Amino acid sequence: MEMNDTMAAQWARRIIVTGGAGFIGSHLVRRLVQRYPQYLIINVDALTYCGNVANVADVANEPNYRFHRVDITDYEAISGLMRQYDVDGIIHLAAESHVDRSIADPFIFAKTNVLGTLTLLQAAKDHWSTSPAGFADKRFHHVSTDEVFGALPLDQPELMFSETTPYAPHSPYSASKASSDHFVRAFADTYGFPAVITNCSNNYGPYQFPEKLIPLFINNIVERRPLPVYGQGLNVRDWLYVGDHVAAIDLVFHQAANGASYNIGGFNQWSNIDLVRALIAEVDRQIGREPGADLDLITYVTDRAGHDLRYAIDSSRISRELGWKPSLTFEEGLRITVQWYLAHKDWMESITSGAYREYYKQMYENR
Repeated sequence: MEMNDTMAAQWARRIIVTGGAGFIGSHLVRRLVQRYPQYLIINVDALTYCGNVANVADVANEPNYRFHRVDITDYEAISGLMRQYDVDGIIHLAAESHVDRSIADPFIFAKTNVLGTLTLLQAAKDHWSTSPAGFADKRFHHVSTDEVFGALPLDQPELMFSETTPYAPHSPYSASKASSDHFVRAFADTYGFPAVITNCSNNYGPYQFPEKLIPLFINNIVERRPLPVYGQGLNVRDWLYVGDHVAAIDLVFHQAANGASYNIGGFNQWSNIDLVRALIAEVDRQIGREPGADLDLITYVTDRAGHDLRYAIDSSRISRELGWKPSLTFEEGLRITVQWYLAHKDWMESITSGAYREYYKQMYENR
């Protein structure tokens, strides 16, 4: 959707959010649009398979919101948006993020995650370098993952990833994200580019594409379908509620020093099998089945290649320096998440049927 905005200067800030029709991005867009009416929020998303403009339908008509269907590897298109809105901030979330898909087709991960990030960096540098203020009051916030740090041993729970943990990616996905992180830091070091990086743990919550574990398994439990668990389900992940994550992004974008990096985790380490059991218990409770009625759906399947044993993030730096901490326990977040998916079966059905792709045409292409 092309929307000329000749009055860009009326906005206190003009911020591009990439991947704003995705899971985390849609939560961030909603937060920024509603929390900062003085900002212009430009949602840039290519609407690949996991992008869904219905995720931000509740803010689509707000005066400080714009949407553009753009591929982040398209330098001319990104540069055009930078000029059109005189963008002074970018929060970059757009990424291919599914490990299994990266194993099957690593090229698309390199294209989107590496070349896409480099394209955004170059377009921002080119535009900001020509402005009278230069890099002053500009901000490029790159959102990354804990998977760039590799894996931790199961038998040493006290070990966690810190901001100084050496990079050791194990999958094509994490390798592509590690590469994008390096480009961001290289721009900061080489050009004095105003960048910050955050690395988050596994997110969960409403609007997550149902190829991911929690929404997929909620739907499978309701439908009495198998719950495939890799190996013996002993792999451990640190789970972060998406609302807490975007609150941290908001905080870092506004308050962090240039060149800073922060790890954002939920302080919630769960083995996959314990998570699945907790999920079964919560879904069964909310839909009125006997406790544990769906435990028989658990099916152990062959472990995937390069499956890291454990991730755990030390979030003490962001807590100490910026005052952030999770607002929800995992149990509270899981209850809210299950409740949302059960109350929004139409959203899930639109994804599984493919109907969600028609929403873009109805909302934008027909205008």
